[in-house]
This record gives sequence, C-alpha cells and structure tokens, in this order.
Amino acid sequence: MKRKILLLFLAGTLILGACGSPSEEPTPTVDVEALYTAAAETMVAELTSTAAAMPTLPPTETPAPPDTPTPSEPQPTPTIYVETSPTPILCDNYSFDAATVDVNVPDGSEMSPGQDFLKTWRIKNTGSCAWGEGYKLIYAGYANRMDGQAVPLNGVVAPGEEVEVSVRFRAPQAAGEYVSAWQMANAKGVPFGKPLYVKIVVR
Repeated sequence: MKRKILLLFLAGTLILGACGSPSEEPTPTVDVEALYTAAAETMVAELTSTAAAMPTLPPTETPAPPDTPTPSEPQPTPTIYVETSPTPILCDNYSFDAATVDVNVPDGSEMSPGQDFLKTWRIKNTGSCAWGEGYKLIYAGYANRMDGQAVPLNGVVAPGEEVEVSVRFRAPQAAGEYVSAWQMANAKGVPFGKPLYVKIVVR
C-alpha cells in the first residue's frame, strides 16, 4: 500500500510540475502510460502477495446421503376368527338319503285298479327328541291320498337313529298316474320334516 501511495504522489508532483509557469525551465515529459503500467504491475504484485499470505481453507466435504431404510419383510395378515352361533337343533326333525329312502315300490311302479300295496320309506331322526307313542306318518294334504293308512311305529326312535315307516295304500280304479305325499307328525299332531312321496301308474 505504501508503494502505491508513493507512486500516486510522484505522479501528482510530476503533473503539477508540468503545469508550472513558462518562465521556469522546461521539465522533461513524463510517459503517463508507462506510469499507469507501473502502477498496475505494483497492484498485481500486492494482490498476489496478499493471496499467498491468506490461509488455504480445507475443501468442503459433501455430506453423505442419508441411509435409505431397508424395506421390512411383509408381515402376514392376522387370521381373524369369527364366532358363529351353532344352528339350533329342532326337537322334531328327520332327513333321508334320496338313494335309499324308497325301501320298496319305486316311483313309476305299475298297479292294477284297486290293488292294495304297502309303501315303506327309510328315514333318520335328526331332531333332539325321541319319537315315541303318538308319532306317526300323516297325509300331507295334497296329491291323492289313495285311502292310505299309516302303520304305527315299532317302539321308540332315538335321535340319530334310522327307522322304516310305512303306509298301506289302495290303487285308484281309474287308469293313470298317481302321487301321494306323507310326512311325520308328533304326538300333538304337528307335522314336521320334508314330505315323503309314492308314485304309481294304474294300468
């Protein structure tokens, strides 16, 4: 800095001297461009020395990217158990297997006009009550009764037990196809279960 101030002072002095009175002795002409060049070189040298004296800063470290969390294993869907109420078991009920329900007189059996015959079915007590006295087959109220008379049960039928039930029929006098439907009833005469059918052809 001192050198720069000194150079500026000298330049000013030279300029003032050049502007002096005409009576004084002529001053040698100063090359202004050379003076500016010297001043510029001095400034560059000062800046270079100043930059060299400054401490070197350490390079800025680039922060590492945050760790990407590893996706966890998919968790199994929990099994939800729903409690259901059990189907209530009826006191009086029965079921049958379509393949074995007809013990005799299969559907479409031929009969003569007025012929007597006994039809037997095999059923299973699926209720919670035993069938005792008063339980029997009754006419279901549709198709043709064909003078049917139910045969009484032989003893008590416990829940889960199979039994054969029968009805005595008389074929109609007129030719044709006839169907009769029957179902079980309890001691109070209340019917239950699916109807049982007999189907004949009178020739």
